[in-house]
Amino acid sequence: MFLLVGGDSEIGGATYLHLRTSGKAATATTRRPERAARDRPLLDLAADFSSFEPAPDVSAACIFAATARLADCAADPAGSASINVLQTLALVERLTARNVYVLFLSTNQVFDGSIAHVCADAPASPVSEYGRQKARAEAALRERMLAGAPIGILRLAKVVSESVPLLHGWVRALSAGEPIRAFHDMPMAPVPTALVSAAITALLESRAPGVFQLTGPQDVSYADVAHRLGRQLGADPALVGTVGAIAAGLPEGSTPRHTTLDSSALRDRFGIVAPGPWHVLDPIVEACR
Repeated sequence: MFLLVGGDSEIGGATYLHLRTSGKAATATTRRPERAARDRPLLDLAADFSSFEPAPDVSAACIFAATARLADCAADPAGSASINVLQTLALVERLTARNVYVLFLSTNQVFDGSIAHVCADAPASPVSEYGRQKARAEAALRERMLAGAPIGILRLAKVVSESVPLLHGWVRALSAGEPIRAFHDMPMAPVPTALVSAAITALLESRAPGVFQLTGPQDVSYADVAHRLGRQLGADPALVGTVGAIAAGLPEGSTPRHTTLDSSALRDRFGIVAPGPWHVLDPIVEACR
């Protein structure tokens, strides 16, 4: 049985569906009391979970739950760190003490983005509060790994699904002849949600220890995406404007030069390789039209 902590999240929900449609036993927690059920246990990392007990047949768990928005972490460092570091580590301790393998989802934000395809063993160099919190959690988990605890870390960057609100909004606006603005200084190396779910499943099934990374092979800016979208729709190029992310009020860490990570460990061990950005984004645009 696989336990997904944070089934309310987009990636958590997608992974739960992937596991169940693949015929694998899985359960996903919720932090919303109104959604709790016998097969959907209540677990809120922002609250006391001392009474939470994983089902006896749980062999592996993935932690999706987190305060993941850079702005939210910057606005409330103490509150977000309580969830992203202290409570998360307490949950990992509880699970690994029962020999449950734990996969911790981390982020490219543990690096400063100055280097493309950064290696998994490169020193952490976060510049955002969110990145600093994830780096702290990673450091503690790596110590536990060295002591033999069954733990894996999977770092991700931009994960996209067919329901990306931003792209849908851009398509609607440009189709109506309305202008859009896109960040010229914010890159992404997108990975489809389905591939992330497959990677998580592979790591849970194999109980693989260590640090793994999964991003696309190439960064493109949000402005690049917007201009390409405009061309695909035959929109007036003048409708696509650009703006700086920091000038627009986004927090520190929003504009790394690179978001790509060296994903060779997943490729070599499981054959999981992310396609290029346009192979990921073009089908989503077609689905939006």
